[in-house]
Amino acid sequence: MNTAGHPEATARRGLELTPFRGLRYDPDRVGSLAAVTSPPYDVVVRPDGLHHLQDADPYNIVRLILPQAATAGARNEQAAATLRHWLSEGVLAADPEPGLYVYEQRDGDGMLQRGVIGALRVSEPAEGLVLPHEDVMPHVVADRAALMRATSANLEPLLLTYRGDGTTADTTAVIERTAEGPPLLSTTTEDGYSHRLWSITDPADLDLVQSDLSHRQALIADGHHRWATYRRLRAEHPSPSPWDHGLVLLVDTARYPLRVRAIHRLLHDLPVPDALAALDGLFRVRRLEVPLAEALETLADAACTGNAYLLAGDGAFHLVDDPDPGLLARTVPTDRPPAWRTLDATVLHATLLAHIWHIPEDDPTRIAYIHDTAATVSKAERDGGTAVLMHPVREDVVRDLARQGVTMPRKSTSFGPKPASGLVLRALDL
Repeated sequence: MNTAGHPEATARRGLELTPFRGLRYDPDRVGSLAAVTSPPYDVVVRPDGLHHLQDADPYNIVRLILPQAATAGARNEQAAATLRHWLSEGVLAADPEPGLYVYEQRDGDGMLQRGVIGALRVSEPAEGLVLPHEDVMPHVVADRAALMRATSANLEPLLLTYRGDGTTADTTAVIERTAEGPPLLSTTTEDGYSHRLWSITDPADLDLVQSDLSHRQALIADGHHRWATYRRLRAEHPSPSPWDHGLVLLVDTARYPLRVRAIHRLLHDLPVPDALAALDGLFRVRRLEVPLAEALETLADAACTGNAYLLAGDGAFHLVDDPDPGLLARTVPTDRPPAWRTLDATVLHATLLAHIWHIPEDDPTRIAYIHDTAATVSKAERDGGTAVLMHPVREDVVRDLARQGVTMPRKSTSFGPKPASGLVLRALDL
């Protein structure tokens, strides 16, 4: 069933998802499956979250996706050595036959998400098959590429979405039917999410999924840097090769809509009073002496009528909105659609970061991108920096811009729930 490298496969004008032999933890060799999982590498709040995960279990996947050493080369060598050691010990073992994997996530509020994990043929943007919606940072792509080269593995799946027909046909039918059987694994992580995984190995089911997806188009929901890494590594290896494909989770949002959350910014070495002083006369600023939840509600109301942000780090929240129209006209590029020019992330990057605060968006010594709202605020208060809290963008806006070939500023959105890292890996030499 693995069509990787076949001429007829590359001629398809749709998604090509191929089976693979998943690497999975042996539950008898680890403390618990929950203890060896991690959020995706870029969601881990460092150093606190990293240390917590490392202490959870000596085999936690964070030791592979975020290895710790003095230099980048040493980190990648350490990850490769750790992976080899775990394989030799049997901590990680390959499933006996190639398959696709049904992955389910549930939370305590009744949310249910199911999708299919497989090795997706890597395509270029011009093919219009996998649509990015955000720019990437070159140094992050270089970092992920070096790690994948060293380990010769896809250590965590990207999250991609597609729009099915909203019926119980083909992929959906296979997913739902598979989920009625006993799972390969079941665990609940400390965030309250339960996770289950099944394999699809029946040739007829694999054919149904592959045929259905062969005329679909996907949107990158989470994993822009890793998809760019897949593209870079594929270009480095003559085709056909295992690098022609990359590990992904595909979710049909017609059946399982994702949640869209914001990614916040932490501005190092910029105290809140200095950040606010630079806005004088350019934005309206209002101080809010309220709890975080109430401040976020105020932000949501303000975002309905224009660009709005919350600044925090000095023990209070400051609503920043109503930018000067002349300022926006001078600072926001005019070569993109209106929907892009009016994005909060566009105005933040083009006007606030570049023009007012003079902070490079890709300098990790000046700015950090953090998914957790409370963690962003607490780190700003602890470090003396400024937290910039964002309001999420609607999914339809993201998809419409992506279909126009327009990418949003980096780290504009956080789709979720994200797949847990550590439940299934892909080794490229299997």
